[in-house]
Amino acid sequence: MTRIEQKLESMGLALPPPMAMPPGVALPFPWVRIVGRRALISGHGPQQADGTLARPLGKVGRELTLEQGYEAARLTALSILGSLQRALGDLDRITAWVRVFGMVNAAPGFNQTPAVINGFSDLILALFGPEVGAHARSAVGMAELPFDIPVEIEAELEFG
Repeated sequence: MTRIEQKLESMGLALPPPMAMPPGVALPFPWVRIVGRRALISGHGPQQADGTLARPLGKVGRELTLEQGYEAARLTALSILGSLQRALGDLDRITAWVRVFGMVNAAPGFNQTPAVINGFSDLILALFGPEVGAHARSAVGMAELPFDIPVEIEAELEFG
């Protein structure tokens, strides 16, 4: 078992399987695109343990509380880590989280998007530490996100 897998297990966390898309949905792009020593990660949303979209759905600040949004961002981190493990074979190969773009399905007037995306950043930093896990980041509110998910996150990282 790798170092990151051991940390996940000690935290009681597991990586989900590939995203189970809703019926009739086909995506013409990869979840992770490898270019040299960089991994470009397509936008992911929160998943349940079976690979389906996690609930609740809707806008943070209306259907979801800030805390539920934070948890959705944390689940999105696990979704991304699952895709990375399948693409890289070993999460310990990650040498630097470079950039994270967090999008929050925000109700009008909700302006605490950074606190929501902290659910992602806090988990990445806990798993990878401050040197590898530190990343440039944006956390923006959106009028709508696909399938009414509360959070979508894309990222870029380096690996060895």
